[in-house]
Amino acid sequence: MERPYFLVKLFSYFRNKHYHFVVYGLPAIASALGSSTTAEVKVVKGNGWTVNDQRLATPGYKKKKFNEAIQSIKNVIEHLRVDTENKKLEIKFAGDLIAASGVGASAAQCTSLSRALNDTFNLKLTEKKINEAAYEGEKAYHGTPSGIDNTASTYGGLIWFVKNLRGGENTMELLQSPKKMPLVIINSGITASTTEVVADVRRLKEESPLKFEKIFNNYEKLALAAKKALLEGNINTVGDLMNQNHKLLQDITVSGEINDKLVEISLRNGAKGAKMTGTGRGGLVIALAENEEIQDEIAKTIEKKGYNAWKTMIG
Repeated sequence: MERPYFLVKLFSYFRNKHYHFVVYGLPAIASALGSSTTAEVKVVKGNGWTVNDQRLATPGYKKKKFNEAIQSIKNVIEHLRVDTENKKLEIKFAGDLIAASGVGASAAQCTSLSRALNDTFNLKLTEKKINEAAYEGEKAYHGTPSGIDNTASTYGGLIWFVKNLRGGENTMELLQSPKKMPLVIINSGITASTTEVVADVRRLKEESPLKFEKIFNNYEKLALAAKKALLEGNINTVGDLMNQNHKLLQDITVSGEINDKLVEISLRNGAKGAKMTGTGRGGLVIALAENEEIQDEIAKTIEKKGYNAWKTMIG
C-alpha cells in the first residue's frame, strides 16, 4: 500500500527522525515529501509471517536496523490483532524511498504495513487508527517515539506537531506556506542508533538540567518563529532559524563531525540555512536554497565531495 511519505524534520530536537526536542513535549515542524515506502501483504497456507525487504537503502542500514525492523512488524501485527496462527503472511516492502537515518524510513515502513494489513483484511481503520498502529511499530525502533514521524507519514504535508506528555492526543496542525522552497537533502552515509543517541541526550539532560532548560526555552521560541516564517513564505528567516536550530543540536551533542561538515559546505555554496535532521551523528543534513539554480549548485558540490544529494521542494 503506497501512501506513507519520506519526511524531513525542518525544526526539531531530534530525529525527527524526529525528535530530541519533541520527546520532551516541545513543538516540531516536519515536511512529508514525494518518495514513499510501499508494502504488500499476501495470505498463503501455513502460519506466521515472512518479510521480503526490497527497499533501497544506505549501505549497511537494513543490516543495522534488522532486529528493530522485525520487532516493528511484530508490533503492528499484534496491535491490529491479525491472526497469524491459522494463516501465513508474506510481507514485501519496496518503493522509491531510500532508507537512511533521518528520513523517517522506519515510520514509512510501519505506516505502509498498517495500510496494507488494513486493505488485506478490510479492517476499516481510520487515519487515526492507522497512525496508532504505526506508532506501535515505531516503538521497536525508538523505545518511546515522539510520534512525529508516523504522524507525518500517515497524513503527509507540512505539519506542526506537539507531543502530549500526559498521554492524551498529540497536537497536529497542517501548515500551508504560500511559497515553495527548494531543499537539498544530503546523505552522510552513516547510520546511527536512534535509541542510543536519545539515551545520551536524556543522560546529559539529567546531568545538566539548568543548561537544558535554557536550550529548551530557546528552541521553543525558535520553533514558533519558524512556524510564522513558513506561513508567511519568508525563506530568509526560515534559513536563519535552521542555522540556529543546528547550533542547538550541536549543544546537545547530537550533531556529529560529518553533519557539521556538510552544513558548512552547504552554507559556503549559497544555502540560506542548513541543519542536521533526524537522529544525528550521521544520517542526513538538509539545506535550504533561495532558488533552483542555487539548489543545483549545492547538490552538485555535495556530490563532487562524494556524498549523495537529492533535490525537492517544501511548503
